Amino acid sequence: MLQRDYIMRLIEEFLAALQRMLEKKEFTSRRETLEKLYDQFVGPHDFYHMATLEDVFKALAGEDNEHRAMKIQMLAELYYYDAQMETEPLRAMLLQKAYAMYDWLQDHEHTYSSERVRRMDEIRKAMNV
Repeated sequence: MLQRDYIMRLIEEFLAALQRMLEKKEFTSRRETLEKLYDQFVGPHDFYHMATLEDVFKALAGEDNEHRAMKIQMLAELYYYDAQMETEPLRAMLLQKAYAMYDWLQDHEHTYSSERVRRMDEIRKAMNV
């Protein structure tokens, strides 16, 4: 129970930090904050930003189920917002990774999330799929 409470608080803290990043007007400041969010909540930005999906899932394989799901959820959000600041082809790659993360959560999480479904629809539209 304490671990679940900890994970929920961590996700809430992450989402609050992500919201603060989105409120920044200067692009460079948003980029720096986003990179810090990768480092603080998921792992090294340089790795996760450019890693293949296979490498990301391998890196997260050592996590227990709850922590892995939490990090995948965070990565999905980070990839989604990261894609908003990039141009093609990096933008498409990040959107594909975000979609894959959300898709994994759909398949492996035991809770339904209308927000997740909505985000997946947004990504499909953005990728023109």
